[in-house]
Amino acid sequence: MKKLYFSLFCLIAICLIGAKAQAQRKNTAQPKTEITAPPENYQPLTMESSTELQTLLNKAVGDVLDTQFKERKIRSDEVAATLIDLRDPKNLTTANFNGELKIYPASVVKLFYMAALEQWLEDGKVKMTSELERGLRDMIVDSSNEATQYILDVLTDTSSGGELPEKDFQIWSYKRNAVNRYFSSHGYQRINVNQKTFCEDAYGREQQFRNYKGENRNMLTTNATARLLAEIVLRKAVTPERSGKMLDLLKRDFSGTTTDNDDQAHGFTGIALINRKMTDAKLWSKAGWTSKTRHDAAYIETPDGLKFVLVIFTENMANERDIIPMIAGKVLDNLKTIK
Repeated sequence: MKKLYFSLFCLIAICLIGAKAQAQRKNTAQPKTEITAPPENYQPLTMESSTELQTLLNKAVGDVLDTQFKERKIRSDEVAATLIDLRDPKNLTTANFNGELKIYPASVVKLFYMAALEQWLEDGKVKMTSELERGLRDMIVDSSNEATQYILDVLTDTSSGGELPEKDFQIWSYKRNAVNRYFSSHGYQRINVNQKTFCEDAYGREQQFRNYKGENRNMLTTNATARLLAEIVLRKAVTPERSGKMLDLLKRDFSGTTTDNDDQAHGFTGIALINRKMTDAKLWSKAGWTSKTRHDAAYIETPDGLKFVLVIFTENMANERDIIPMIAGKVLDNLKTIK
């Protein structure tokens, strides 16, 4: 009988040890910073497609591509744009041109990392420090890639380094996709936000995460980007207070001059305001650019009451500095005719 009791004791002990080991493995695979559900009070934006806005946007894009850049022979799938009219917050209207086209977003993805970080902070998964505050500011205001790498490490509890064995790499990859799961829980579709931004190239496990073939790249649509920016503007992203903090980082001063063609205030949508001498207008934006892409996500307010989000992505035209402001200018000139 004593032998039977001893055997049962050993069996129970083995089961308990196994259960503890399994729980530890589970905790290792799911980081403390994991957030997979939106706040209980979160309400996604409700927007109606507008025939008038669609006509306006189609004409704005068409006029620029078919007239000003006719000789360039730009393909229609090299441009995407989404417009949201925010003049009546209770009755939002929208239109898009290739708005669901998945495009490499360059630094515009930093808008999503900023929003995710504010949610992590709000939920107490991450604590603000002076260094984290510096990284957040540099990521959005200066569009620093190094700061973005740091922020994504904080968000996902991962870090760059040497290539990993398959089992460890699977755990690392799961953790790195935390921001994707967060936005998916909010109903965002056709996006991929899990990669660091680099000035040159990725190495080690970052390249392993791309399957060594440039796969699994960040991807956004102008529709998804415009939605997030509109949520921030309307103080619906995370909390009203945190939306306000995000807007502070996105505020652009387009007065004065600069020699930097990639300055976020003067080199993108802001050109349309500068050319029209709209010094009393206000601009909030996040631009992105590479050797092949040139994008801008902007929110504009004008003294005569216009309030709109306009996101424009262009591919294979990185040196065509005028396309984005020309489209934005036509929206500025004609949106006031739509009541």
